[in-house]
Amino acid sequence: MRKNQINPMPKYFDRYIALADDTTLFQVLSISLDELKNLPIEKLHALGNQVYAPNKWTIKDIFQHILDTERIFAYRALAFSRGEKMKMLSFDEEAYATEANANTREIEVIIKELILVRESFIAMYKSFSDTMLLKSGKGFTGENSVLAIGFLIAGHQRWHWKVIEEKYFPLLKN
Repeated sequence: MRKNQINPMPKYFDRYIALADDTTLFQVLSISLDELKNLPIEKLHALGNQVYAPNKWTIKDIFQHILDTERIFAYRALAFSRGEKMKMLSFDEEAYATEANANTREIEVIIKELILVRESFIAMYKSFSDTMLLKSGKGFTGENSVLAIGFLIAGHQRWHWKVIEEKYFPLLKN
């Protein structure tokens, strides 16, 4: 299935979905996995725990956030695919970032974990039929389909990667 089959387009998350390639869901997820596997780990490692401004997340915090978000949305996708009628709760990403203590971990370990979670996410999505992909549920910002969540995951990763390229990589001394 393709991005143009998302209906309705979820409010708020459309900004992430827009960043996902306009191709099939499984191509998008495969591309996003390849992007994770080919991250410039040396540059990320060199950044350490630097931030570009006060009260901003470190690179480790960002990748932990991507990881936490993917786990939460994997649950939502599973729930919606199974016909869950209950509204999904939001989560406080700032509190999660604080409690995760990502800065005590190695960036390589966080990335490896994220790759494993993405592979698991893709495996779960391969188990969904087209009917399941089109099912929707109630998110905290409105209706979300299983299909939309798949594209959201790829786009969310790209959203944060753009921030890293624009705000964090300039911190490195060439």
